Amino acid sequence: MNSKSHDQRPKGDRIAIVGAGRVGVPLAAALRDAGLVVEGPLGRGQAPGSCDAVVLCVPDAEIPAAAEAVAGAAPLVGHTSGATPLAALAAANTERFGLHPLQTFAPGSGPEAFRGAGAAVAGSTPQALDFAASLARRLGMTPFEIDEAGRAAYHAAASLASNFLVTLQAAAESIAAGAGLEPSEARALLVPLLRRTVDNLAELGPVGALTGPIARGDHATVASQRAAVEEVAPHLLDLFDELVRHTHSLAAQGASA
Repeated sequence: MNSKSHDQRPKGDRIAIVGAGRVGVPLAAALRDAGLVVEGPLGRGQAPGSCDAVVLCVPDAEIPAAAEAVAGAAPLVGHTSGATPLAALAAANTERFGLHPLQTFAPGSGPEAFRGAGAAVAGSTPQALDFAASLARRLGMTPFEIDEAGRAAYHAAASLASNFLVTLQAAAESIAAGAGLEPSEARALLVPLLRRTVDNLAELGPVGALTGPIARGDHATVASQRAAVEEVAPHLLDLFDELVRHTHSLAAQGASA
């Protein structure tokens, strides 16, 4: 553990990034835009030169090995995983932090992807936590603290909001084939609806944003939808039934409000 006092700790102006994937590349660019001196992104297993902090942007399963590879390089070592506890960084033998951008990064994402996003931060010490929060703010993100016990629930919520939304869109495109629409046609038509729904959700919350036949109590329409799904995409019928069940519950909250 580094024994410097909080006032003597490095300010984090020299950062090394390990991992040249979807997060590491834009993170390095964003930190440079924020005025920091950045080494990397380095390949996995590469040891950086002396710096104030190392940020590991590698797959969750590779974090322990990557932490061992950078041991001694900096007084602070962190990862960008939402689900992985800080204990995975133990081999770095230094203060540890986590900084998980609550954002989705597609291939080719740039530094602007960080601005305006939330950032889940954690630290093995108050100073490490402060560093993670400060780094998030320099990237234009809003930091919020999560504890180790809450990591799995936090990451599940993020996956449900983002990853599963993509899965639902893919399902919608499969069902739209029953109307003669190619996936690209269905996507072009459905994405504007999706964007408006997200805007309504942000403004009104889930209950207020809910529309459609379940919200109206139009059971006959829901039944005809189910029959269509069973015909054109029977492998999605269980998903449709489960979503109908949960949407009925959400609609009931609005009716009782």
